[in-house]
Amino acid sequence: MKVRAGRAAGLALAVLAVAALSACASKGKLSFENGGPGTVVVELGDQEPSVIDTHGGVSYLDYDCTPGDVTIRFEDGSSTVIPGPLCSDKQVFIKDGAATVKPAEKNS
Repeated sequence: MKVRAGRAAGLALAVLAVAALSACASKGKLSFENGGPGTVVVELGDQEPSVIDTHGGVSYLDYDCTPGDVTIRFEDGSSTVIPGPLCSDKQVFIKDGAATVKPAEKNS
C-alpha cells in the first residue's frame, strides 16, 4: 500500500511540475493598434521598430515581455513611453498622440 501511495505522490508531483513549466514557457501575443491620425513607430527594445499605418496594427506572436520600456513615436516628432516590461497579456491602443494599455482579449 505504501508503494502505491509513493508512486501516486510522485506522479502527482511530476504532473504539477510539468504544468508549472508549461505555464512559465507559455508565450502569447502582444498587440498594438493605431487608431490614428498618422503613422506611428513602435520600439520594443528587443525587436526591429515596427511602423504602423493609420487604422493598422501589429502583433508580436509567441512573445513574452519587453525587456524594458516601450517607446511610441508619432509623425509629428513627439513620442510617448509606456513603462515596461510590457507583457503579452496586454493590448496597446494608440490614438490622438496617446497610448492606452488594456488587458488582452482572451480569445485573441
